[in-house]
Amino acid sequence: MYFRILRNDILKSKAITFTTMIFVAAASMLVSLAVILAVNLSGALDTLMTKSETPHFMQMHSGDIDRARLKSFAEQHNNVEEYQVVEFLGMDGAHIILGDNSLADSVQDNGFSLQNEKFDYLLDLNGKIINNVSDGELYVPVTFMKDSTVQVGEKAVISGKEFTVAGFLRDSTMNSSLSASKRFLVSNNDFAEIKDFGSIEYLIEFRLKDFSAIGEFETAYASAGLEANGPTVTYTLFKTMNAISDGMMIAVILLVSALVVTIAFMCIRFTLLAKIEDDYREIGVMKAIGMRISDIKRIYLAKYLGLAAIGSILGFILSVMFQGVLLENIRLFIGESKNSSYANVLGVIGILLVFLAIIAYVNGVLKRFRKISAAEALRFGTSQVKTNDAKRFSLVRNRLFSTNVFLGIKDVLARKKLYATILIVLVISAFIIIVPQNLHSTISSKSFIQYMGIGNYDMRIQANSSDNTDEIEKTIESDDAVSKYAVLTTKTFKVKARNGLEENIKVELGDHSAFPIEYSEGRAPSRDDEIALSAINAGELSTKIDEIITLVIEGKEKKLTVTGIYSDVTNGGKTAKAVFTDNSAKVMWTILCVELLDKSLVDRKVAEYSDRFDFAKTSDIDKFVSQTLGSTIRSVEIASYAAVTVALVITVLVTILFMKMLVAKDRPSIAIMKALGFTNSDIRAQYVSRSVFVLIVGIILGTLLANTLGEFLAGVLISSFGASTFNFTVNPFTAYLLSPLMMIFIALIATMIGTSSAGQIKISENIKE
Repeated sequence: MYFRILRNDILKSKAITFTTMIFVAAASMLVSLAVILAVNLSGALDTLMTKSETPHFMQMHSGDIDRARLKSFAEQHNNVEEYQVVEFLGMDGAHIILGDNSLADSVQDNGFSLQNEKFDYLLDLNGKIINNVSDGELYVPVTFMKDSTVQVGEKAVISGKEFTVAGFLRDSTMNSSLSASKRFLVSNNDFAEIKDFGSIEYLIEFRLKDFSAIGEFETAYASAGLEANGPTVTYTLFKTMNAISDGMMIAVILLVSALVVTIAFMCIRFTLLAKIEDDYREIGVMKAIGMRISDIKRIYLAKYLGLAAIGSILGFILSVMFQGVLLENIRLFIGESKNSSYANVLGVIGILLVFLAIIAYVNGVLKRFRKISAAEALRFGTSQVKTNDAKRFSLVRNRLFSTNVFLGIKDVLARKKLYATILIVLVISAFIIIVPQNLHSTISSKSFIQYMGIGNYDMRIQANSSDNTDEIEKTIESDDAVSKYAVLTTKTFKVKARNGLEENIKVELGDHSAFPIEYSEGRAPSRDDEIALSAINAGELSTKIDEIITLVIEGKEKKLTVTGIYSDVTNGGKTAKAVFTDNSAKVMWTILCVELLDKSLVDRKVAEYSDRFDFAKTSDIDKFVSQTLGSTIRSVEIASYAAVTVALVITVLVTILFMKMLVAKDRPSIAIMKALGFTNSDIRAQYVSRSVFVLIVGIILGTLLANTLGEFLAGVLISSFGASTFNFTVNPFTAYLLSPLMMIFIALIATMIGTSSAGQIKISENIKE
């Protein structure tokens, strides 16, 4: 009997049944995808970093090095398991040609290395350590495979010497676009041959027995006064940088999946309420003849049990189909996951939880059978809802709208509870559209670098400690095309921690008001006794705004007041900014920030300064941002397009379902209006007015929510790679014009479809005495 009832019901309402199943499938697919991707990303990261034996502590250093002293420190420190000093041959990008492409415009520090002997191995795309590199062979970072710069078998020219690209490599320390450096792998003989064409930097690397004591080790390294003329990076930051791009995409999918699951519940509520309205008289008959409520519920529960099961299975199949495309980037940059064998199992568990939640929710909605009166159902054939007559809104007093528009708006105001559910769905849909779009426009905007510890200017010139920047500064000062510039020099000092021990701290000295950055707290330093700290440094030093820290300069203590805390992704995120002058400490590097009067001259000026000062790295700041955050921007862009598609489909389906439910519920009132002379087009205009009114309110509330809660959630996500403060950079055209217009357009179409049955309602069958 149940099967026959269910079959007839499904055949009678094929569209609603199909729509409900699609929502369950979409919710299940997104939950499963988020779980599968997260598990695979975690497993792939662990596999990459285990196989390559990523350093727990890396100190980059340019300049002279005392290997004997380093060896003595490593032997005496009981937490050191292994240590090594790796040579990194940095070379100007103009001297590197891969296939037909020069790296002259690359903002990365491209360099050449040998395969390491103890750890920090460079892996091939099969996850194996690359050994026995032959003379004339070159292994290229995988990022150049991703952007199609070069292919295996093509020629590469390094400072005039020709190589053959033998393959691509994964580098657990420099894979990410957020890493400022990229390593190429060559043979011992080739390394010796090209050594004179670049400058040697050193990667001082340690593997520890107990990584949890990394803080103590860093303090010991700094206290020993060892080489530290460069950024310091730890295992945790390596892992974070490798996970950023795909991690952000997964986070967006997680957010959207949570919202889609919520909407799926509401849509099930729509269809259930619509079905109960359709069957209201039959339910009354069943109650009148003595059927138990549990038996009536079982008929409906069986249907949704079947729909949820089919939708869940379909969702899992779709997740398996789409996971290959979404896992492609993870597999390319990070490799295969050790968790892949049970990622799908966890995906199924996620779907199972969604399935059980849906059944529990349906069971809860069906409890309203207890409130249905058999007498009322048999007499009226529909539920009688008490409404607020909205007495303030009188048709006689109406001067603003046409009669049909006025009646539509008045109905929404009179039955607020009824329209609340569709309003919530539309708010969520607007939220799903706007938040990923705003996140994408924010991280792809030029101003985003201000959240990352870098000012907003046009051209960036970076010179090493050994380079003479006076000539560059004189050239900039005499250049009529330059409107403003600043010189920032980075030096290393000792800072006293709260435990009394001294640690190294990198301080950027210069005028920080010329090209200001965003501060999560406080402001930029403006006096000699002030300093601003990066968020990571402030956390490690347990220092807050207005507190005093002590630097040790030439053996003398200098008290500085902390005026600001800011985000930074450069140099391991451990930096500071100050304006005092110092002639004692050695300059680590100098950055000249340049703003031009005419932005169209940027490319020409970058080329001009690059040719004239070939010892320095000159780059367009836009290219610096796109190359540094390019992979992350692309991942978020894909997720934002997917979110827009999902939200628009949701808007269409939900509007259709709601309008069908509304028409079923309003059959008697529609019949009365027809009897009074209202035409089908009049009735449709009223429903369109209701839909548009609710949609406009939903878009406004969704936009406000996106710019408050959405901005907060995006800020939590962005903080994972160094930005401790965050505000949306909104593209008004897409967020406030294009997206709302798309929602309104498809909602109007959906309303037309959903109310098409209103014209078929007969007066004689629906007006009761």
